[in-house]
Amino acid sequence: MCLGLLMAGTLFCSAQEQNKTSLGTIDLTLEKAIEIALAENPTIHVVDRDIELKKVADKEAWQALLPTADVNLSLTDNVKVAKMKTSMGEFKMGIDGTVSTVGGLTVNLPLFAPAVYQNMKLTKQDILLAQEKARGSRLDLINQVTKAYYSALLSSDSYDVMKRSYEVAKQNFDVVNEKFKVGRVSEYDKISADVQARNMNAAMVSAETGKTLSLLQLKVLMGVTADVDIAINDSLSHYKDELVLPVAEKVGGDNSSLRQLDYNRQMLERTRKLLKTNFLPTASLQFGYQYQSYSNNNWNVFDYSYSPSSTLSFAISIPLFHASNWTKLKSNKLQLMQLDDQRLNVERQLNLAAESYRQNMASTMTQVESNAEAVKQADKAVAIAGKRYEVGRGTILELNQSETALTQAELTYVQSIYNYLTNKADLDYTLGREAYLK
Repeated sequence: MCLGLLMAGTLFCSAQEQNKTSLGTIDLTLEKAIEIALAENPTIHVVDRDIELKKVADKEAWQALLPTADVNLSLTDNVKVAKMKTSMGEFKMGIDGTVSTVGGLTVNLPLFAPAVYQNMKLTKQDILLAQEKARGSRLDLINQVTKAYYSALLSSDSYDVMKRSYEVAKQNFDVVNEKFKVGRVSEYDKISADVQARNMNAAMVSAETGKTLSLLQLKVLMGVTADVDIAINDSLSHYKDELVLPVAEKVGGDNSSLRQLDYNRQMLERTRKLLKTNFLPTASLQFGYQYQSYSNNNWNVFDYSYSPSSTLSFAISIPLFHASNWTKLKSNKLQLMQLDDQRLNVERQLNLAAESYRQNMASTMTQVESNAEAVKQADKAVAIAGKRYEVGRGTILELNQSETALTQAELTYVQSIYNYLTNKADLDYTLGREAYLK
């Protein structure tokens, strides 16, 4: 019975460990990788916080129109008070060595504040700019995750190619070694087969390291920890039927860089209107209420005799001449001109980049077709070289060269598909396509 309980406990722990492992493994697709990255990557959290900060600044802007209230309290020891001299003589403005106290409430209400009105509109424009920056960060992250995902597929496919080549080379060595033992082949053939197998083993280990590093880079972009296991049941060859010739189109308003420049221009225009408010008058209403007590002989403020007073004032300020206001307007105008030139230059560069990506995709499509045929021919050459060597008509050098050519052809084939997909990802980013944005 004890043995049965021990076995049951072991099976239970094993099931728990297996369940834990399955929970820690993510079956990853490109869409899943992008979804996780948009939810977990810290850079997205940063730009979202920036939007919240802009919204707080917007609330702060309109709060400048609300009345302000301040309470002021003061306690003064009149060690020696001043004298006032008039034509009727002089008299002291108080008594030396006495205490004065003043407590008051001041309420200020802006009636006409054009700068505040423009600043409110400016902060709303700033929110739009922050939202576009967040969109741009998401598009950039999607681009990075997409290329990292394809890089992981390239590393995985390259590893599979090198692993297959190593297994074939090892099998060839085993066959040649057996023939060498019975004297059917020379020692040179054995050494050549051994060197080929060892070279393939080194290449396979290097490819495995590249696969590990590419998966780690993908995890960093996704915002998951390195101990999370990722399983990618995908291959670059699955995308060979998705290779289509891209349609030429100009980079337009969907590009985030151009949108941000447009929003910056609108902010500069709004800033110009804000600067013009420096030439306009401002008006405010102020109410003051005070309790004061003077010439007290002690510090017991509760025994003082207080007298109240109140004031209501209307103030208007009219700017007549401030030279810096004109200078600020001139600087703003130059900034607008500078931004227009910058946008024109960025637009030209983006169109050049987009055309470059299209040309690369077009040429890569031709390469994929050619490389696929090269793989077929190289595979056929390996079969022929194997048969020739088996019947004694070929050499080990021919067999090694044919296998190396097949390996190179397979690597070039997956590399060409990878080149197309990465250029497509860069083109989508340049055009501002939002396929993966909700």
